Amino acid sequence: MTSTPRGSADRATPPAAELLSSSSSTLAQKPLNDSSAVFSPREPRFLSSSRIPAAFQLRPVHCSSAAMSGVSKACCTIPPIIAKDYQPKGEYKVINGLKTYVTGPETATKAILVVYDIFGFFPQTLQGADILSTSSSQKYRVFIPDFFEGAPADITWFPPQTEEHKSKLGNFFQTKAAPPNTLSKIPGVVAEANALAPTTAGGSFESWSILGYCWGGKITVLASGAGGENTLFKAAVQCHPAMLDPNDAKSVTIPMALLASKDEKPADVSAFGANLKTDHYVETFATQIHGWMAARSDLYDEEVRKEYERGYKTALDFLGKHA
Repeated sequence: MTSTPRGSADRATPPAAELLSSSSSTLAQKPLNDSSAVFSPREPRFLSSSRIPAAFQLRPVHCSSAAMSGVSKACCTIPPIIAKDYQPKGEYKVINGLKTYVTGPETATKAILVVYDIFGFFPQTLQGADILSTSSSQKYRVFIPDFFEGAPADITWFPPQTEEHKSKLGNFFQTKAAPPNTLSKIPGVVAEANALAPTTAGGSFESWSILGYCWGGKITVLASGAGGENTLFKAAVQCHPAMLDPNDAKSVTIPMALLASKDEKPADVSAFGANLKTDHYVETFATQIHGWMAARSDLYDEEVRKEYERGYKTALDFLGKHA
């Protein structure tokens, strides 16, 4: 078991890939959500609510509340990060009744399930999936299911400035974002997605990893053993996780990386890493806000772009070693 907590002061940052520059300082990107996909209900097949940690089941959660590097230089070559008008390289398919963004070479023998943040399909998140799919020597088929079925949280609710915003977020977490609603769909997504594995893989991908942002980080932990038995995933990565509970780490059964922002509680990040019993990597990106690798990433900002890129390099390096 390895633990490598590091901060911005002592990390060795690999040479950055050439980044596109932009003179604009205002981020104005719209979500790419589309509610026109066909959805079908599925019976829960993964976890019942009784197997989710009680604190997560019962407590209303607001994004504004407390509930809410060692990178191999040869690991990957991140393409230039696009700050504006990013054109996703993948396509949408319906998998397990869910509209799903699918990207990566059809010849890839390994897969990653990405669990987006509460804002759904955003350009920054889709660009991240494209980076994961092709930027290392190991290529991946990457899948982002629309677990919110076309109705993610409205980014204007965050951070909640009014009682109405707080109420809407609380209701969202107790309905659309309730863990059993998502966890029960994951086995079906993986099973159907395996049909897209190359024929040389023998009918399924050689391995699956899971990576989640913010709320998706919590889902990632629960799907990695903290919410019950994990038989699907070989490795996991949390990016700026919400609702980080050090007690969850005790039940994680696979190698896990935790890439925290400056907004997560340092004590929780440290305790979570200390409680992990598997191989793990923990780093706080001390200059970055919660959400810097997903929907809340201001890619017009040079420092954010650099750390967005480095975050994906770190994730790929970890998966390359453990998946």
